[in-house]
Amino acid sequence: MPHPIIDADECIGCGICVDACPQETLEVPGGIAEVVNEDSCIGCGDCLEECPMGAITEIVDE
Repeated sequence: MPHPIIDADECIGCGICVDACPQETLEVPGGIAEVVNEDSCIGCGDCLEECPMGAITEIVDE
């Protein structure tokens, strides 16, 4: 299953990745983006491309 890898030290909790995700895979509880629905990720990379801080470092398929 593909899913984004998030660097919590770089994330500013802006929510742009949440808005970019077409599958509602991400949320920002507590100010840091988290994968909340790993099964829904389609590996499109929209969240990675839109993150202004580069906190989403890759999409892995495990």
